[in-house]
Amino acid sequence: MALYIGLMSGTSMDGVDAALVDLTEAGRASLIATHTEAIPTTLLQTLTALSQNRGTPDELGHSDHELGELFATAANALIRKSPESGPIKAIGSHGQTIRHVPDGANPFTLQLGDPNIIAERTGITTVADLRRRDMAAGGQGAPLVPAFHHAIFGSDTQHRALVNIGGIANLSWLPAGNESAGGGFDTGPGNGLMDSWAQHHLGEPFDRNGDWAASGQLQARILEGLLQEPYFDRPVPKSTGKELFNAAWLDAKLRQWPDTDPADVQRTLLELTALTITRQLPEARPLAVYVCGGGVKNVALMNRLRDLLEPDEVSVSTTSELGIDPQWVEAAAFAWLARQTMEGLAGNVPAVTGASGPRVLGGIYPA
Repeated sequence: MALYIGLMSGTSMDGVDAALVDLTEAGRASLIATHTEAIPTTLLQTLTALSQNRGTPDELGHSDHELGELFATAANALIRKSPESGPIKAIGSHGQTIRHVPDGANPFTLQLGDPNIIAERTGITTVADLRRRDMAAGGQGAPLVPAFHHAIFGSDTQHRALVNIGGIANLSWLPAGNESAGGGFDTGPGNGLMDSWAQHHLGEPFDRNGDWAASGQLQARILEGLLQEPYFDRPVPKSTGKELFNAAWLDAKLRQWPDTDPADVQRTLLELTALTITRQLPEARPLAVYVCGGGVKNVALMNRLRDLLEPDEVSVSTTSELGIDPQWVEAAAFAWLARQTMEGLAGNVPAVTGASGPRVLGGIYPA
């Protein structure tokens, strides 16, 4: 068996997902075991501050160390749960993004979670820092998952779009029969704005099932104002993060409507996510849309995606239909990216990221 571990903590910062994946068979990623390690509250608060451009160099360094330990703990817990005892070839660690600035004179992306600690604590070679080589080659460093989506979910006969709805939403376009991924980019906010609004007004980490949003009324004027964000009309390649779509961005947009019922705002944020996804889907029909990420748990959002699309031309389901639970697709992707790096194979799609060519991604930290 060709066993690899993928470690992923996304923009929602709702935990470290760990997946043990068998990549023996070409075009297939078989989940062997999964585990989620919660992020301690104090560390989460520090990471949130750092992602909002607040904090000190000491906090940055301490968090990098703490996250390295946490990612290693997640990997070791996963190994203990695994029914397979064969050698694990490598760990692919995404780390925790706290800043992603792909444009400008000095583009950069910063993920925390010291891979030296992961390799030391697990005794397994670790591949990390997977975005910056693409950026050095002129790319956005994101999204990286389209290469994995194409390798695992591509079809000879069906036009497909893979939509990952985490804190930020991104899509991969997989035209039928293509030898390479057709494209991919970040569409805009996924769960992030809705989660932030629910945390502020409900004291809950998220709007369970989208029930609160479903209780509100769509506010067309607010939606129109939110849709004026220039990012939505930018050409590809493009990627974004909480550096743009955050609580401060939302507060600024809502300033002219201060008395709006919070539930109505939540309903409008749900519409923003659904619209910015569906409006940016490829035009090919018929089209099968497969959704992964935490957004699949938002029943109201999934229903709204279906409502906005032509049922006879576009189907909407989850990656469970393709053999991988939606919660674990991204972690599995970073296991696959680790395999690519270890075998000296490219992990980026230049047409997606804008890089000047295919690149072997990341650094290797030997066991």
